Amino acid sequence: MQAAEELFTGRRLHEITLDDVAHQAAVGKGTIYRYFRDKDDLFFQTAMNGFDELCDLLERAAPGDGAFAKQLLGAAKQISAFFRRRRPLFRMMQSEETRMRCCKGELRRRWTIHRRRMASAVADILHRGVEEGTVRGDIPAEVLAGILLGMLRTNARDLPGMSGESPSLRTVVDLFLQGAGANARRRGASVRSSLAAAAASGDRK
Repeated sequence: MQAAEELFTGRRLHEITLDDVAHQAAVGKGTIYRYFRDKDDLFFQTAMNGFDELCDLLERAAPGDGAFAKQLLGAAKQISAFFRRRRPLFRMMQSEETRMRCCKGELRRRWTIHRRRMASAVADILHRGVEEGTVRGDIPAEVLAGILLGMLRTNARDLPGMSGESPSLRTVVDLFLQGAGANARRRGASVRSSLAAAAASGDRK
């Protein structure tokens, strides 16, 4: 799986063969077939493992107490750092996400389970925002978590040129909490101040 991830750095899925993976992993091709049905199964399981790694990271590293803004920004930092650090795996997860939209049956069910686990890890933080009145409660937290994760994926994929990680993430979290309307810039002033304070507090620690 690590070899498949490494090969995905400079190639697309259809350009990689199991022979390439076997060579990269320094194993016989038959060894791969002991654990995976075919190339699609290998890449599918590698992507699912990426979801599990990210979930484990969130569950371990997300702050258990403190202000909601600090918790949310901390989770956003963990997710963004994972996407940047594991960019080939991120691309693989994105590729499988697209493929699963057209897939049915057992693969789709397994994929959905892993995605829901990640959304639940973020939703646990959003529930606190609902309790504080910072996050609207008329939409399920799991749905809001999916929206936030989509924004963070977009940020990791399309906005690498923004001025540094922390300002970019504060902008994403601000957009999530306040929206993209022109009036949101004024409404979001206090939120941005809270996010900046949370970031500064985390840096001091």
